[in-house]
Amino acid sequence: MNSLVHRYLNVNGQLLDLSVPQVMGILNVTPDSFYAGSRTQTEADITKRVQQILDEGATIIDIGAYSSRPNAENISSEEEMRRLRMGLEILKRDYPDAIISVDTFRADVAELCVKEYGVAIINDIAAGEMDPDMFETVARLGVPYIMMHMQGTPQNMQSEPHYDNMLREIFMYFAAKVQQLRELGVKDIILDPGFGFGKTLEHNYELMAHLEEFKIFELPLLVGVSRKSMIYRLFGSTPQEALNGTAVLNTVALMKGADILRVHDVREAVEAVKMVEKIESYKL
Repeated sequence: MNSLVHRYLNVNGQLLDLSVPQVMGILNVTPDSFYAGSRTQTEADITKRVQQILDEGATIIDIGAYSSRPNAENISSEEEMRRLRMGLEILKRDYPDAIISVDTFRADVAELCVKEYGVAIINDIAAGEMDPDMFETVARLGVPYIMMHMQGTPQNMQSEPHYDNMLREIFMYFAAKVQQLRELGVKDIILDPGFGFGKTLEHNYELMAHLEEFKIFELPLLVGVSRKSMIYRLFGSTPQEALNGTAVLNTVALMKGADILRVHDVREAVEAVKMVEKIESYKL
C-alpha cells in the first residue's frame, strides 16, 4: 500500500512485512507518563496490559521506562533498567514470541535489553543525540532502529520550539543521520518525525500535512500521535478525551504513508488500518 518498495524488518531472524501497516502498542512501566491510563507498574498490571495489546491486534509491544513527556524527570540509567526488568522478565517468560521494542535513548540500556531479554527493536527518541554511543551500539547489535526527530531534550523541548524552515530542517537532520547509520552498516532504519517533540501545535499540523513527503527516504515511517497535546489542545480537552482525535489522525497518517502506528489504544488503530487498507484495495 505505502510504497513500491516492499518493506521488511528483520526482527530476531524473522521478517516482519510492512506492506500492510503494523500497530505498535505502548507498554509504559513509568509512574509519570503523560497519559495516566497507560501507566503499569505491578506484575498484574503489566501482564494485563500486554495481553490486551496482543488480543487487540498489535504486532509490536513498545516498552518504555523513561517518561519523555515535557518537563519529565531525568532518571538514571540504573533506575530506567530497574523499571524495565520487571516488564521484560514477564515478556520473556510468558510471551517469548512477541516482537518487543524498547523505548530508550541510552546505548547501555539498549544493549542490556537486546542481549539479556531478546528485545528486537530499539526505539530512540533522540536519534543518538543524547548518547553518542547509540549508533555504534545499534550497528553492533544488528537490530532495527527507530530514530525520532526531537528539538532539544524532554526537559526543554517545549519551552520555545523554533524553526526557520521546519520541514527542510527535519529532512536534513534525517538525511545526515541515515548516512551515518548506513556507513556503520545499520540495515533496518525506521523514521519517526517526532510529533509533539520540540514542536508547537502549528508545527505538528504542518508536519502531518506534509507527511507523505517522507517517502523520499524510501524507509519505513512510524507515526506516534496517540493522545498527544496536538489533539487535546486543539479542542481544549485532556489526554483522556483524545481517543477520537487520535483515531482521526492515525487514519490521516495511514493515508499519507505511515507504516507503523505507535498507540495506546490498539483496537481502534487496528480498525483504522483495516479500513484504510480496504479503501486502498480499490485503487489497485
